[in-house]
Amino acid sequence: MSEQDQSLAANPRDWPRALFYVALLFSVFQIITAAFHPVSSQILRAVHVGFLLLVVFLCFPARGKAQPWQPLAWLLGLAGMATAFYQWYFEAALIQRSGDLTGSDMVVGLVLIVLVFEAARRVMGIALPLICALFLAYGLFGQYLPGELMHRGYAIDQIVNQLAFGTEGLYGTPTYVSATYIFLFILFGAFLEQAGMIKLFTDFAMGLFGHKLGGPAKVSVVSSALMGTITGSGVANVVTTGQFTIPLMKRFGYKSAFAGGVEATSSMGSQIMPPIMGAVAFIMAETINVPFFEVAKAALIPAMLYFGSVFWMVHLEAKRSNLCGLPKSECPNPWAAVKQRWYLLIPLFVLIYLLFSGRTPLFSGMVGLALTSIVILGSAIILRVSSTALRFVFWIVLGVLCAGFFRLGIGMVFGVVALLVAVCWFIKGGRDTLTICLHALVEGARHAVPVGIACALVGVIIGVVSLTGVASTFAGYILAIGQDNLFLSLVLTMLTCLVLGMGIPTIPNYIITSSIAAPALLDLGVPLIVSHMFVFYFGIMADLTPPVALACFAAAPIARASGLKISLWGIRIAVAGFVVPFMAVYEPALMLQGDSLLATLYVVAKALLAIGIWGAVFTGYLLTRLSGWERVVGFAAGASLILATPLSDEIGFVLAALLIAQHCWRAHRAQVAAV
Repeated sequence: MSEQDQSLAANPRDWPRALFYVALLFSVFQIITAAFHPVSSQILRAVHVGFLLLVVFLCFPARGKAQPWQPLAWLLGLAGMATAFYQWYFEAALIQRSGDLTGSDMVVGLVLIVLVFEAARRVMGIALPLICALFLAYGLFGQYLPGELMHRGYAIDQIVNQLAFGTEGLYGTPTYVSATYIFLFILFGAFLEQAGMIKLFTDFAMGLFGHKLGGPAKVSVVSSALMGTITGSGVANVVTTGQFTIPLMKRFGYKSAFAGGVEATSSMGSQIMPPIMGAVAFIMAETINVPFFEVAKAALIPAMLYFGSVFWMVHLEAKRSNLCGLPKSECPNPWAAVKQRWYLLIPLFVLIYLLFSGRTPLFSGMVGLALTSIVILGSAIILRVSSTALRFVFWIVLGVLCAGFFRLGIGMVFGVVALLVAVCWFIKGGRDTLTICLHALVEGARHAVPVGIACALVGVIIGVVSLTGVASTFAGYILAIGQDNLFLSLVLTMLTCLVLGMGIPTIPNYIITSSIAAPALLDLGVPLIVSHMFVFYFGIMADLTPPVALACFAAAPIARASGLKISLWGIRIAVAGFVVPFMAVYEPALMLQGDSLLATLYVVAKALLAIGIWGAVFTGYLLTRLSGWERVVGFAAGASLILATPLSDEIGFVLAALLIAQHCWRAHRAQVAAV
């Protein structure tokens, strides 16, 4: 998140009025099209990109941190919207002459491509536009390359047609997902955040773990995991929960870099935490054509193991440094926090039920968003009723309304929301709730900008890859280097994800790597969803690895420490979690892809043991400090448990048992000697 973006995030009240209303109109358009489908999919994508361009050019200057020069900002933004209206007005004609562009088509297409590149540069820097420009250059000049990389050659009008018109370029699958599922889920999270869900999660985590050993750091892990259920964004998680948890950790003796590393590592896990996960999960479901439920199911155990490994590392570090928790009197009552804001959990539970019952993400997101607004507005009315009996009756009515929500038509639902808005307008304090909802709509549009622009720009890669077929060439190279060695291919894929992640966000990282490496893994026998989850997982890990660790640099100003130092701590804290995707490839039951529940339980137990041992190895502490040879044996035990070669499990279990037995005996002797 850039400093310009952070400044705009401070408070929607501080936004320029025109920008505020543009963002509001953007959210209203998205809600109406999701609810009533008044336009075709092509027009939805085009207008979505048009709004993204308008918001970007009004928000982000060409250089520096000052506000954009408004005449130029409006000129570029409205030019972006004009490309969308061109698609809308000439929709039928464009379909009829598909592939045979007119002069005006060429101008509009070229303007759109240039504006998307420039918007992406302003939002996320030069790295992603440069990578996409290389693919674009390959499409234009690849016929001059030697060997297998050479293609037959494509004229500029063919490239423009592929990228700017149809659904295989800038308006491809990622843009469709951004314009439908992702935007709704971002709005869903924005509504809950504005209504106080962050305070509910942080108070609950503080009450449960704040007084434990290493309590402040454990609060960071738990609150970030909970926040991940509604945000699905690692950087957003850092700058929200980190404002509270990082200073708290520093206050109780944690080093600044360690505090930032804990928060960054915990927050990045939010993107693999069901039910919402991150934008990549929806793109993955659409790309490999599986229900979102299958993606969330595959991510469930790895996400729990990831957060379990981070929690374990924090616990061991606290033991090693003797860092105590807060006094229990300073910790809030977790159940009092739930009692105060329990109604905010209703939409979240309904959303989880819908997603895991097989409903589409679009339907689930629309229901979740509508239900959230009804609960927020309804609770604002109910909590201002003085009579306990009448308040109880109102809660019953709201509960019946929620229970019968699925039987109501969408028009009836909007009618209910309009009625609640009207009531809030006239009751004392109700307008404050309406302001919260208004700001949630605007904040949702702002949060959607980086995701949407990334989705649009990576359409260049998708368009060129599908036009030239270069993905199969790259997959062949990976297979040739791996030479049927699955482990080597996995390591190469992991390094590709980590290197790409140095310059680009998770979404384009996943799209690029999955289009190149995932087919190679599939050819080596890795199940489809597991191969894509492997790429997804390490695309997230890239935000922790130096030199460009986005989550760590987002935590740096809060922790007042170097982003590089935070990144090094983040890698150390997350190192046990690095084993999870490798284990899932060798044991697909870890992602619930096996046929037996017993196999899943076995591999989970094995993963817990490997993570536990590696956590002790990399912190150098278990019951007491580990000796050098204990760390070597522990590393070997963890590595043996990860591999799926003959006898590797048996060797791992034996080494682990010897290590634990010897360490317990040594710790006991040290304790007796101390007495």
